[in-house]
Amino acid sequence: MPLFASYLRVYEPLTAFARDRQAYWRRYVREGRAVAPLEGPGRQRTSIIAALGAGWTRLPDLPDEAYVLEADDTLLVCPWDLRIRVAEAALSAREGVPSVLADAFVPPVLAGQAKAVVDDWRSGARVLEHGVPRLHEQTATWGVPLRWFVLFETAERHLVTDPAERRALRYRTEISKARRRAQRALSVLRKSVGEAPITEAVEEAARWLEEFHPRSVVELDYGGLVRLLSDESLAADDSTDLVAAGLAGLSRGEAEEASAAYDRLVARWRAVQLLERCN
Repeated sequence: MPLFASYLRVYEPLTAFARDRQAYWRRYVREGRAVAPLEGPGRQRTSIIAALGAGWTRLPDLPDEAYVLEADDTLLVCPWDLRIRVAEAALSAREGVPSVLADAFVPPVLAGQAKAVVDDWRSGARVLEHGVPRLHEQTATWGVPLRWFVLFETAERHLVTDPAERRALRYRTEISKARRRAQRALSVLRKSVGEAPITEAVEEAARWLEEFHPRSVVELDYGGLVRLLSDESLAADDSTDLVAAGLAGLSRGEAEEASAAYDRLVARWRAVQLLERCN
């Protein structure tokens, strides 16, 4: 997983999984194997790199890992879906590489397997019909996609800057609230800007949320981005408020207000994105 990345995750209750999976996750938690989100990206990165060097005769079988939450005496699980991650990595490894080298590293038969795995989880209908694992975590590098902020409110933010702890910034909310916010945003965007890229992006996020159990929890984690931002910047981050202000301006037909909020939001994250060029 990328070092400077943010994450959008869905934690599902055990009842969302098949009976054998429920037993597996209960045992997983009981044995203390669950990995904290602060440690998870590094562990995922190590697992994917190791799998990429596994001989490539077939997609490797990887152990099931997950992040775990306990809320109101309910166990919620966010599987890592490493098989999908490895399939994506295999396809990425072939991009921009001469075919001779691409075939030597990732043979066509293996690339075909990887493509089938990726295509399966991208198709919601096939996910529901064939029980293909849903991707519970989305990743974005060098920033946070603006559409993710639509799903949360500032009151749902949890910030840790205590020197005695690992710095972190995350939002968590019930999936029912995230779905309602996405639908409201979609309604405003369709009426005000039509089928623009931002409308399509929010619609994609709304469709993704519909794949999960109605009692799930949605989490936005700034992940490694906190290393790029000072304590003061993290405390002053009002991205969710700016998104809400922009949508409110659009709903009232006040284009200047919406534009001002959008410009402030873009400026806030442009500084982070520019660091990628310096890296």
